[in-house]
Formats: sequence, structure tokens, C-alpha cells
Amino acid sequence: MRRTDPEGRGSVRHGHEGHHPEGHYPAGHHAEGHHPEGHGPVRYGPSLPGDGLPVLPELSAVLAAAAGRAEAQPVGGGRALLDAACGYWSRRGLPTRPGHVAAGPGAPPLLLALTAALDGDVLVPRPCAAWWAPYARLLGRPAFHVATPAESGGVPDPYALLETVRRVRAEGGDPRLLVLSVADDPTATVAPPELLHETVEAAAGEGLHLVSDETWRDTLHAPHDTVLLSPAEMLPEHVTVVTDLAGCLLPPGWPAAVARFPDSGPAKGLHARVLDILTALGASVAGPVAAAAGYALGEPEPVTVRREAAVRLHARVAAAAHAAVTAAGCLARPPQAGRHLYADLEPLRTALGAHGVGDAQELEDFLTTRLGLPAPGGHRFGDDLGALRVRLATGSLLGGTDEQRTECLTSPAPLELPHVQRALISLRSVFDDLRDDAQRWEPPR
Repeated sequence: MRRTDPEGRGSVRHGHEGHHPEGHYPAGHHAEGHHPEGHGPVRYGPSLPGDGLPVLPELSAVLAAAAGRAEAQPVGGGRALLDAACGYWSRRGLPTRPGHVAAGPGAPPLLLALTAALDGDVLVPRPCAAWWAPYARLLGRPAFHVATPAESGGVPDPYALLETVRRVRAEGGDPRLLVLSVADDPTATVAPPELLHETVEAAAGEGLHLVSDETWRDTLHAPHDTVLLSPAEMLPEHVTVVTDLAGCLLPPGWPAAVARFPDSGPAKGLHARVLDILTALGASVAGPVAAAAGYALGEPEPVTVRREAAVRLHARVAAAAHAAVTAAGCLARPPQAGRHLYADLEPLRTALGAHGVGDAQELEDFLTTRLGLPAPGGHRFGDDLGALRVRLATGSLLGGTDEQRTECLTSPAPLELPHVQRALISLRSVFDDLRDDAQRWEPPR
């Protein structure tokens, strides 16, 4: 018999998502609740960390050239876009045929369609990308958070996953889908292959289908020293790969994403079901954006040169931001991918308490004001409201004009540019002040 809904109602402060009590759910997972009318978490959730850079001129030219075409793209993507996506994945060791690829206007519509097509409850890591769980809630499905290991985020601990599946089923639930990311938002870490293999095997053994969000796979800060494997390389019959091109190929204002489906096994019909749902939603990629996406997925030299330069830039800025945060006594894993880092300010709780900060929402408000930059709290990513964690994006540290950001991209020493130095000094100052406050509040020994 299906369980009744035990979820606590979220409180809303400052128009933001509140904390949902764990209720009787076991430690290690958490069912997302509903929200008062007008204050749903989707509109208030943080967006993907942008690169903060001007649009690549060659991309603009492709989009402009396609702007005069009146015909619409077919739902799921036209042949040119699908062929480009197949080439993109084949170059990464995932041979792909056009009949097993779909394109959509960003990763969220693709995940929504996948969730609807697979039915059942959803499992996600804690923390996870801010946009994953809301799409389960939109369909009336519980989204259960599973703990991640200490060394990386994005991929659940395999033993915690098995325990969560067991307990959800014992309460009458029906877990069917696990969403994970090897290169992770929000933690900016890359899951080691041995952990990934254990988790993928555990999930497949329990009959779960996996959606691997690989938006950030091409943003490795040290690509020659970091091993990144896709779950689709391990168990292709059980994995759908989703890549949002805003990760490193297109500007975030040009929404496009592609999904790669299994061509055999228990999920063989998933591609067709997803196309049906995308058709019902009218979720097609705009024609000019599809042209730009196909060009970018083909990875011509201008695109790869820009991508590599942007990754190097954000790796340097992320390392400097990480150094500033940890020097103040905060905890943060070294960022390995993406354009962000995830910081735990628990060691500064006493100092933050003196400023009226006691949870992640208050920390978000406090740091956003002090830094003058977005600092979404960990509760946005499924972490506990009481934990003092934030995601900090590096794109905000590159300057306020296209000229400054372009200078960052072309400079051999971007951290020495005056506007970047000012941004980093401001970041260090805020965290150093909190460290000094914490030291003053420490009781004498």
C-alpha cells in the first residue's frame, strides 16, 4: 500500500524556500515537500554558475546566420544537431546513434521528461544541483536525498544508497530513478572512478535507472591529473546522459541540452517516451540556437580554444577563492571542475551568530550583501537548512564589463589584473573579518 504524504510544510522567509522537517524519514535521505502558493523553490533557485564572459563571435555569427530561417526545429532536435551530439559523445568514448539522442531547450525540460517517463520516486545526492529535485516535486514525486562520501559530491555513497532504497521501499515507496553528476554542481568535485563504479553497480542491482548530468565534464581544472568516467561507460543499458550546453559550449541565455539514451536493455523504449512528453510540452530548441548548438558540439577550433581558455581562467580564480576561504578557517574541498566552490562556514558559527546568522538562508542573505555577489545557501542544494554552507561562483569575480572579462580571458596573469585583485581582496576581507571575529569570541584557555 502506498504511503501517505508525511512531508512537513516549508516555511517561507524573505520570499525564499524554507526548511522541510525530516519527519519520520530516516537519517540520510529526505523527501522534498510542497511550498506555500506563490513561493515555490523553482523560481527562487540559483541558476547554473555562468562563465561571465562575452559571447564567442563565431557563435554569434552562426546564430545570426540562422535567424532568418522561419521553419521550426522538430521536437527532440533536427538531424544536424543530433549528428553533432553523436560526434561529441563518440569523441568521449561513448559511441552514439542519432536514434538514441534527443535535444531540448536546456537540461531541465529533459530531466522533467525523463522523470515523467520513468515513473516512481527519485533519488538524488545531498547536496545536488538546485534544479534536480523541483522537477520531481512538479510531478508529485518524492525526491530522497542520499549522503555523499567525504572526498567528493555528486555521487551517493553506495552503502547509503542501498540503505535509502531499502527504507523507502519498507515505507511503501517505489524508487526508480537516481540522478547523479560525476563533475558536480555545487561541490565542484569529481567523483573517483572506484566510488562511481560501486554506486552504479548498487543502483543497477536495485533496478534503478541512472541519469548522469555531465554538464561540467569538459571543465576539469587539471584534465591530465583527473580521471573522469561516465556511468554510461560502465553500464550503458542503465544510464541516460544529459549535458546542458551552458556548461561550456553556449551562453546560458541560449538554452540547449542533449540527452543520450540506452539503445538496449530495460530502458530501450525510454527515448520514445521522452519524445512523446517533449512533444506534449512543446519543448523544442529554437532554430537559431539549434544551429549554434550544432556548431559548438562539432568542437571547431574557435570553440575549443575559448573553452580551454575559460577553463584555465576559472580554475585559477577558483583556486584563489578557495585559498581565501580556507585561510579564514572555513572548510571547502579543492575545486576540480566548473566555475564555483562549495564552502562550509561551520568553524565561524560563533562569529556569524553575532551578526544574526544561524542558518543557510541567513548566511545567504548576509554574504550576498557583504560580498555584493550571489551566495546561494546550501539549503538550495538539498543540504540541511541549519548547516552554514554556500556556493560561491567565480564568474562574478571577473569584472563588471565585457572589456574587463575579455582581458581576464587573454591575460597570462589574470589574478594580477586590478579589477580581479579588487574582487579577491574584497572576498578575503569579508572572510578574514569573520575569522578575526571568531578568534575574539573564543573563550580563553
